[in-house]
Amino acid sequence: MIVGIQIGLIEFGWLNILDILLVAILLYQLYLILKGNVAIKIIAGGGAIFGIWLIVTALEMELLAKILGQFIGVGVIGALVLFQTEVRKFLLLIGKAQYFKDNWFMNFFFRKEKELEVDLDIFLDACTEMSSFQVGALIVFTRNSDLSQFKETGDILDAIASKRLITSIFNKYSPLHDGAIIIGRNGRIESARCVLPLSDNINLPAEFGLRHKCAIGLTEVTDAMILVVSEETSNISLVIYTEVMRGLTKRELKKKMKVFLTNKDEKEEIQLLNANHINEID
Repeated sequence: MIVGIQIGLIEFGWLNILDILLVAILLYQLYLILKGNVAIKIIAGGGAIFGIWLIVTALEMELLAKILGQFIGVGVIGALVLFQTEVRKFLLLIGKAQYFKDNWFMNFFFRKEKELEVDLDIFLDACTEMSSFQVGALIVFTRNSDLSQFKETGDILDAIASKRLITSIFNKYSPLHDGAIIIGRNGRIESARCVLPLSDNINLPAEFGLRHKCAIGLTEVTDAMILVVSEETSNISLVIYTEVMRGLTKRELKKKMKVFLTNKDEKEEIQLLNANHINEID
């Protein structure tokens, strides 16, 4: 019976191989999250120290191994504090996995498409009008993540959405025009003048303004979908999962938004993210 493979004098069992594969997948996902972030350099430094600790431990250099071991122990706690945003993103990635969704067994056998409660035409018509007058806007659509902490930074409205109300909110003379409005799953405007977190990705194009950076920042920590109207270029963008889609027609925007809001097919979501107009420059 074959229990593993042997390379030179080293024998690997199947559990060892599985262990290595799981660690490789974990490290790859960590790299995807940290890519373009200054934190990856700190992680690389920590990895180098850990590698040195493994070597000195194998060489039985007890004093140096003990010092490095204590340093690593403190470093793990420090990393959790330092990389709070990245930890949230990683946990969000796990939470979005299909097999960890609520009632996964029933969804697997009796999967139903969510009903779309949001009238997308209202928001798209409002964005089109604001774009024609170079009025900037940030419209956040709630999906699965809890956005309560961001709603609380603004003014609670709980109002029925309409084109007139949306354009009035973002009028530059309105006291509510700064920040974002947050739309609930039922299509109502829940809050206005909300503050969104800025992205800390240092590789974002210089052409991205504050609205795009805030939209990307929110999608780094939640699964929200965001419509952005650029005040400078009048372009309308759709932001989700940190990806920015531009140059889309109203019909294309509506199709993509409907898929993301109903979440009927995750493969279709991925196809939409891999389509044209992603991360293009205005």
